[in-house]
Amino acid sequence: MAPRSAPSARRLRIGVELRRMRERAGMTAAEAARALGTTQGQMSNIEANRFGVSADRVRTLAHIYGCTDRPLVEALADMAADRTRGWWEEYRESLPPRLLDLSEMEHHATALRMTQVINIPGLLQTPEHARTLFRAVVPALLPHEIEYRVSHRIKRQAILFRVEPVPYTAIVHEAALRMQFGGREVAKAQLEHLGEISLRPNIKLRVIPFNGASFPTTGHGVDYFHGPVQALDTVEVDTAHGSELVDASGQLEKYRLVLDRMEEAALAPAPSRDLIHHIARDL
Repeated sequence: MAPRSAPSARRLRIGVELRRMRERAGMTAAEAARALGTTQGQMSNIEANRFGVSADRVRTLAHIYGCTDRPLVEALADMAADRTRGWWEEYRESLPPRLLDLSEMEHHATALRMTQVINIPGLLQTPEHARTLFRAVVPALLPHEIEYRVSHRIKRQAILFRVEPVPYTAIVHEAALRMQFGGREVAKAQLEHLGEISLRPNIKLRVIPFNGASFPTTGHGVDYFHGPVQALDTVEVDTAHGSELVDASGQLEKYRLVLDRMEEAALAPAPSRDLIHHIARDL
């Protein structure tokens, strides 16, 4: 089988977790390769996921490493066995790989939790609001590139409306609600959309008011993807130079605490909705 040219972040995570298992077992890659009956080069390919790894091989390696965390092993085996192609593959030639990784992680997440200070969360944006933001991207995007990104962003929102919708918590600062990106009409339509969508039982939208308590953030957006087990959670942090994925246990614990603190500083869902309606009426 030919090596994959660009495995997704979700598939790369399988190799990362297998390497972590090996390191916790105190085994070198050469020792693991001998125990598996393969070469060190092939073991490196498995851990880098340059070749697809089977569910059986995941279980075999976990046994070699003495891993007794059965929920983690079975979750990794399920990930390895899942070879379905998601809707985001239609954008493979049109969008950066990281945007496709985002779609895949959202699709498979058991729950989503995020925070934004300046922008409305992408999963809650209207098409025209999203279009306005993409028009401001640096370097500038061509018109067709903007439309690809808008289309992709709106399709991502389907996870909130499917038969078993993903539980979604968004913590947004009042500053994001008062930004009139695209002008008054676009901003008003966006706020009305937030008021409506926040009534869905799977969506919890909470607003940190200007007069609220202090909270820990640098202003960057944070998306927390809950996996089938906590060890497979992932965080995406937006930065000026692009998004970064975080999955080390200590970092995950830090971002869970950050989100906890921000949620403590936010209004409850009902008062948050009242504030959104108040801002919309003032436009």
